[in-house]
Amino acid sequence: MISPCTPQKPPILPPGAPAPQAPTIPPPPSLLPPDTSDPAVPPPPSVLEVTIPPPPLPPPPLTMGVAPPHVFGLEKSRLLKEALEKTGPLPGSKEDVKRLLKLHKDRCGLVALWMAGALLVPPSGVPLERLVQVARERGFTAQGEMFSVADMGKLAQEVLGCSAELLRGGLGPPNRDRVLQHLLAGHPLLIPYDEDFNHEPCQRQGHKAHWAVSAGVLLGVPRVPDLGYTEDPDLPGLFLPTPGTDPPLPPLPEDEGPGLVYLLAKQGKSWHYHLWDYEHVRDSNQQLTDFSPARAADGRMYVVPAGGVRAGLCGQALLLTP
Repeated sequence: MISPCTPQKPPILPPGAPAPQAPTIPPPPSLLPPDTSDPAVPPPPSVLEVTIPPPPLPPPPLTMGVAPPHVFGLEKSRLLKEALEKTGPLPGSKEDVKRLLKLHKDRCGLVALWMAGALLVPPSGVPLERLVQVARERGFTAQGEMFSVADMGKLAQEVLGCSAELLRGGLGPPNRDRVLQHLLAGHPLLIPYDEDFNHEPCQRQGHKAHWAVSAGVLLGVPRVPDLGYTEDPDLPGLFLPTPGTDPPLPPLPEDEGPGLVYLLAKQGKSWHYHLWDYEHVRDSNQQLTDFSPARAADGRMYVVPAGGVRAGLCGQALLLTP
């Protein structure tokens, strides 16, 4: 199809001739600036003449006094309470809480042991500073660090008065059932691992070596034994060991895999409990081999056992019982 309207070509101009100008369309009257020469039209206001209202006044101070700032978890955290006693003023912000937790930054192993002591029966009541003092006197630590599970066991037996079993060979078979039975009995487990930015286990070859205490275990099982377990009244499908009994370990799935076993764990940089996949903790614990280059270059002294991090931490854990 051919259009009946043929566009016109622009005229051909001789050389040197001025190009035609587009017609000028005047703006609508509403967009024209006012004629200041007309006395009937008031001049536009000057910017300097615009009055800016003053900011509102702050509220008057309370005459009854200001309540101390609240820190979440302070009432139930002996770690924060002890840190508060060392710093004096009450914390008032998130940065203050971070500062308090940093007081124990290089004592993660001793803090984990201190928390484990509170889980033993009866509770030890041993202050953290006592653990630090004895660890230094025995030559186990310089800054509060602990790079030896064996030394941690000796310290636990001496200061907490508990039994400490050194577990070697990792958290997998054949130690897996032994670890789970220990936790089902209500006893704490001390585990070295590599700590990720969110405190969970990761794999950094020991450069982020940290400590956690596990206080329980969550098992996904095909069936529950008839004896030794009671169903929780509030959560159907959750079975708890019957108090006063030594329940057998439930039958576990033959194939290991993620999501079947979770450890209830806690570490010294936070007052929250975590649920960690058992296989992730096992893998993190099994690859602790090297000393952190950042620590090696910071100019401070650390106590590392003969054989290094691999000999002191790799594939090891501590079973604590009253």
